[in-house]
Amino acid sequence: MSVIEVRNVVKRYESILAVDGVDLDVLQGECFGLLGPNGAGKTSLVRMIIAASPISSGSIMVDGRDITVFPRQIKTGLGVVPQEENLDPDLNVLQNLITFARYFDLSKAEARRRADEVLHLFELQERGKAKISELSGGMKRRLLIARALLNRPRLIILDEPTVGLDPQTKYLVWQRLISLKEQGVTFLLCTQNMEEAWRLCDRLAIMCEGRIIALDSPQELLGRHGGSQILEARLRSEDRREAVLTMLGERGFQLQEIESTLYIFQEHGQEMDDDLSSELVITDRHVPTLEDVFLKLTGRSLRE
Repeated sequence: MSVIEVRNVVKRYESILAVDGVDLDVLQGECFGLLGPNGAGKTSLVRMIIAASPISSGSIMVDGRDITVFPRQIKTGLGVVPQEENLDPDLNVLQNLITFARYFDLSKAEARRRADEVLHLFELQERGKAKISELSGGMKRRLLIARALLNRPRLIILDEPTVGLDPQTKYLVWQRLISLKEQGVTFLLCTQNMEEAWRLCDRLAIMCEGRIIALDSPQELLGRHGGSQILEARLRSEDRREAVLTMLGERGFQLQEIESTLYIFQEHGQEMDDDLSSELVITDRHVPTLEDVFLKLTGRSLRE
């Protein structure tokens, strides 16, 4: 059963085409990842899904409801973790949660009970009376996720939930999300963290220039597009650049170039002959990763 259905969705900002005819389904109980560089259209797509930005054309259904017809009802049932911190600096931690919970017509007593519950879940119970300015960056991220759980949503949208977190805090957040997923919660996760995508996502859509260019499980994407190994190399002579690039193409090698480094994707059974090897200085060889798959499909670094 699809919790989110996106059909031929387009988003335009004047002359800019941010989302170009996207189709996707997010299934009940799965963690679905959106992966892409800055400007790929991920945030524009998510903002339409949560009814925060109008659709230029196409349709989006969330939990069986058209977002253009039932935006208020859809927002009520969502949990949203934004990339940018938007906590109220005039309220302490507990007051932030209770005030937010009241938007869902919860009684003050129930709002307090749920606030205490999510603070314990993310190990913030000792910080209830702290000012927002007194929290570390990791605590603020945990508080944002905790806030998104107050209405007990069955669908949670997360935009870079662990950006900037130290490893210990990041793993705590991942474990809490995995636990919620085991309880049947559905996630739509925007991330540029490859380990996060691998650990959490059942399926991934790779976006580039407003379109989805690949969609499958992380394991299937890696198996289909990763090849056997990645060679990182530089040219022995810049004067031979065109000749060497032609040789690589003629021998069936796919490659991407970032600055002065060539990333050569070696498929299973593919060998590099002595003539070609003599033109290159191999600086690294490694087993393909999701980041290599992304680079191969888009020609862009996730860090750009």
